[in-house]
Amino acid sequence: MDRLTDVFGALSHPTRRAIIGRLANGPARFLDVAKPFDTALNAVTKHLKLLHRAGLIERRRQGREVIISLRAEPLREAAVWVHEYERFWNERLDEFEQFFKDKKTTTKNREKKK
Repeated sequence: MDRLTDVFGALSHPTRRAIIGRLANGPARFLDVAKPFDTALNAVTKHLKLLHRAGLIERRRQGREVIISLRAEPLREAAVWVHEYERFWNERLDEFEQFFKDKKTTTKNREKKK
């Protein structure tokens, strides 16, 4: 699978998005990342594995603890991809708006002729 698919897949779950949000504030110990979730540590580990596979986090050992950090580059790549479609839809919506403005003008002109 390509990286973008992995990133969007990783971001598809609210728990993983919450983890990303937490790590946006800075690196954290594994237990601090897992603490807010009412789930088993094993479930958090699985979420972290998906985030790691997508390249969104990195883990490093510091003594007996695991420190987890956010890697923002894959998010930036996803944002660039989404932005391309944002421009596409903005252009289409502008065309749609112009269509209705033109239609309104045509209708007013017809009513004046009556």
